[in-house]
Amino acid sequence: MIAADAPNPKTADLEAAAAEARDRLDAHVREMVAWHFDEATGSPFWLEWAHGLDFDPKDEIGGYADLVHLGHFQDEWLRGGPVRRWVPKGLAGQPISVFETGGTTGVPKSRVNIEDFRIDYEQFSDSLSDETFPRGGDWLMLGPTGPRRLRLAIEHLAQHRGGVCFFVDLDPRWVNRLVGDGRLRELEAYKDHVISQALTVLRAHDIRCLFTTPKLLEALCQKIDLVKAGIQGIFCGGTEMNAQFHRFAREELVPGVDFVPTYGNTLMGLAHSRPFDPAVGDYSIVYYPPQPRAVIELVDPDDTTRTVGYGETGRVMLTTLTREFFMPRFLERDEAERAEPIPLYPWDGVSDLRLWAPLRETVSVGVY
Repeated sequence: MIAADAPNPKTADLEAAAAEARDRLDAHVREMVAWHFDEATGSPFWLEWAHGLDFDPKDEIGGYADLVHLGHFQDEWLRGGPVRRWVPKGLAGQPISVFETGGTTGVPKSRVNIEDFRIDYEQFSDSLSDETFPRGGDWLMLGPTGPRRLRLAIEHLAQHRGGVCFFVDLDPRWVNRLVGDGRLRELEAYKDHVISQALTVLRAHDIRCLFTTPKLLEALCQKIDLVKAGIQGIFCGGTEMNAQFHRFAREELVPGVDFVPTYGNTLMGLAHSRPFDPAVGDYSIVYYPPQPRAVIELVDPDDTTRTVGYGETGRVMLTTLTREFFMPRFLERDEAERAEPIPLYPWDGVSDLRLWAPLRETVSVGVY
């Protein structure tokens, strides 16, 4: 029994783990800043940008909090080329992939990628159950491919777990165009075309794992019983998802199937969701970034140097810290509530992630 005035050992353990995570993050920040601002290893973009500073980032940046001295990463920097200015000299000569964002806010942002997407998805693989996402099981990727990271990342995830991946593509830019033009009959026809292809693959092959978006999952489940079709695990993401959909998916669309919501994007990588505990029945979705490779901080939109309190709403400020890509303090188009660390992820998370309120009148999301 714990005395009333004695510290709770579970709380103390979590606080200690959180402190260790902060120390690891600060050390990682120093390592990444040293890499990206070194003449021998840094990218042309960051080396040129640093020439305009009156300080040397390698001397002034001692940890995550010091990144404030660099200001905010501007998304316009990624809209257009030349993309090779982002390739660190220390990685020159390696095969480069270019992945694009959705393009819902203008010219798509482009990010160079070498191994990051493989590392991100291998780390994510460690969070999947071997029982419900069986090793050696084959996958169907039903969603946006084309210029997106998903086209290679999901296949790599399947291969990393010993399976192969079948693809059915959906072009979200065409979907947005149809929605914007009010061509709803064509939109329905396109959705039927995509779902029809998925049904063909599911009926022709022994598929065990599925990646898709919430809307496509719902449409697919109107045509086939995925439980009877043999699907054991579903990795779902790409658009907004809330607790209501989470419950709907687990209880009505695919009862008994492991349903794993995820939040990821081209710029950050892949955040992990808090494991669902059926004994608790909490369907709220909380995401934790892959720290220290990426950090999500929720800030006051009117004072982005202030982190909001736990449970409060803030705008997503994203920092990516890999040898391939350095993106400090980028203000995303999303908002959420700040969530407390948990033992599995002893750093801040975000819940009820959604489009930032001021953008809801001008940006279309979740249509696919």
